[in-house]
Amino acid sequence: MILKVFPFLDWFKDYSGGKFKTDFLAGLTVALVLIPQSMAYAQLAGLPAYYGLYAAFLPPMVAALFGSSRQLATGPVAVVSLMSAASLEPLATAGSSQFIAYSIALALTVGLFQFSLGVLRLGLVVNFLSHPVVNGFTNAAAIIIASSQFSKFFGVYVDNAPHHYETMIRVAQAAMDYTHIPTLIYGVAAVAIMVFLRKINPRIPNVLIAVAITTIISYFTHYNNDVRVDLAAFKSHGLTEKITAFNKTVTEIEELGRARAELGLKVDEEVKKNHHTTADLIELKSQLAHLALEIVERKDENQAIRSELRNLKFEGVKDGDNFTFYNLTEIPQGITTDNNIWRLKVGNTKLDTTKLLVMGGGAVVGKIPEGLPQFTIPELNLKSFLKLLPTAIIISLLGFMEAIAIAKAMAAKTGQKLDPNQELIGQGLANMLGSIGSSYAVSGSFSRSAVNLQAGAVSGISSVVTSVMVVITLLFFTPLLYHLPQAVLAAVIMMAVIGLVNVKGFIHAWKAQWYDGAISVLSFAVTLYFAPHLDKGIMVGVALSMLVFLYKSMRPVVATLSLSEDNVLKSAEDYRLKGCRHISVVRFDGALFFANASYLDEQVLKFRTEQPDLRYILLDARGINDMDASGEEALEMLVKRIRSAHMGFAMCGVKMQVLNVMNRTGLIDEIGKQHMFPDSKTAVAALIERIHNGTDLPKAGCDNCPLTKYIPAAD
Repeated sequence: MILKVFPFLDWFKDYSGGKFKTDFLAGLTVALVLIPQSMAYAQLAGLPAYYGLYAAFLPPMVAALFGSSRQLATGPVAVVSLMSAASLEPLATAGSSQFIAYSIALALTVGLFQFSLGVLRLGLVVNFLSHPVVNGFTNAAAIIIASSQFSKFFGVYVDNAPHHYETMIRVAQAAMDYTHIPTLIYGVAAVAIMVFLRKINPRIPNVLIAVAITTIISYFTHYNNDVRVDLAAFKSHGLTEKITAFNKTVTEIEELGRARAELGLKVDEEVKKNHHTTADLIELKSQLAHLALEIVERKDENQAIRSELRNLKFEGVKDGDNFTFYNLTEIPQGITTDNNIWRLKVGNTKLDTTKLLVMGGGAVVGKIPEGLPQFTIPELNLKSFLKLLPTAIIISLLGFMEAIAIAKAMAAKTGQKLDPNQELIGQGLANMLGSIGSSYAVSGSFSRSAVNLQAGAVSGISSVVTSVMVVITLLFFTPLLYHLPQAVLAAVIMMAVIGLVNVKGFIHAWKAQWYDGAISVLSFAVTLYFAPHLDKGIMVGVALSMLVFLYKSMRPVVATLSLSEDNVLKSAEDYRLKGCRHISVVRFDGALFFANASYLDEQVLKFRTEQPDLRYILLDARGINDMDASGEEALEMLVKRIRSAHMGFAMCGVKMQVLNVMNRTGLIDEIGKQHMFPDSKTAVAALIERIHNGTDLPKAGCDNCPLTKYIPAAD
């Protein structure tokens, strides 16, 4: 019981100094990969980069302490980060304080759901996500994740469109208009370094080396060249009017948002007061819908102005510490500029005309708060919980499926015993306790787990060491990350998700069953089309899988059997075997329950129609694993109809769970115990005897019957 509650105590059986040294080196190696990766994934989740470090602080240690796998490396991962950002995008602006609060609350919700599943021993619920669905979703997610980094790769800024492919069109248009060449060089160089080092030796911390080299070069070359100036520093016709119009739309959106929130509270109060639709409620909802339309119009207007401001390009003239910026199309003759392209940094907030941020270089991570995050319980009320729950369920199942798949793959190599429910508890606690330390949703990582295993980790101590290294980084080394180029983090993400692309998975699924391949392809296509709403692909895939399962359950295989050359009963249709004119051996493969109860009767009727000389039906029940009330009633009616047609009915190979149902309902007495046989050989021998000795059928009629050669013998 103690080991169930504190599974990490089992690590210390036969633990030694040598094993600790191995774990320490493994934990250090994983930390070298985790620190830059976590910062990259945080930005993928729509958060400031340093929130990745917060997510890499508590979760790896907690998941290792309370999970069952000793090598699983937990922390920020690409797919969960993307899903977190996509699900919260409609609720708040990415990077805003409200968005951060929602991200942390989502982690808590995911943790509560996973922990509940683990405690209730419901780990099998993950089986609802079939492999073809996950394969299709993961391939689409990998493409979405990689392409979402193109804007940082080219150094352009665009607003997200309702669909991901529309956003990519905007990125392509912006990149064709202007690409920041140094940014592109940093991104390409980072990819080249990582690929080169990986080919030399996969154990080399290629991500860390790429980050270190590019950060040092960025620092010494002044890659980040931003200045803040007054609006008066710009000599550009119409700029003042555009900024004024932009700030006006931002203010209007904020005011309309507050009004909508207040009106929403009034709607909630009216619903609580009257449990039916009233005239006041209809009026309030109408006002709410009108406000929503106004907000959409203002946002469209705001986006159009923001795009115009972002597309403006200037050249500067420096006089001491002062700058003067001229629009490229409006540079007066005789003015000597710095020949550098400057652009306005425009976000979703009002522009301060006294401190406009002008970019003359590439984007870097910037200042990271020193020290550990604040430890507070996330604010999660019932309304927020219900709003986040649907996404949390998908993230929980997908994240856990990824984690348990990695853990199983490693356990196959190490011989370790895994407990899926304990792993759910570990992942749940990692998200719950991580949210207290400002972490967003996390899961097990393929790449870092592989690094942990290759480094020789023998226990979860390696993950504890990883967490300690992240703490040391937060306390002492965050200033070193200031000049890390954003393009390099984009390269880290793109390199990490390449391994998620698995085209062979589609081919394998199609070879196994064409409909599995079709489901995988459809899940892939739907996920791509509806991105960033990734849950659509998962839901469509699960729905299709369930429909196929139900169809197959409603139409199980019902085969007539005959004797093959090796003296074994096989499907007459599949093996092209001659059957008996007077005895039909019928095998039903599947549980006999309400959804397919009538199907057995339909198939038997078909066999009777096709064989006018039929005298006896033997139901081979070896394939019937279970039977409910509807199945039992259908079987009883079948027996009565067959016997009312002056034909015989018998069963063989009945399993205990089915036999128990027949005993409890009295169906076994209805059929007659003398018509129940332990196996098909005994049954066939007895029925041949009964047909010829108990009826007026001449023996000569079955001289060439294949079943007469089915001599009873031990299996």
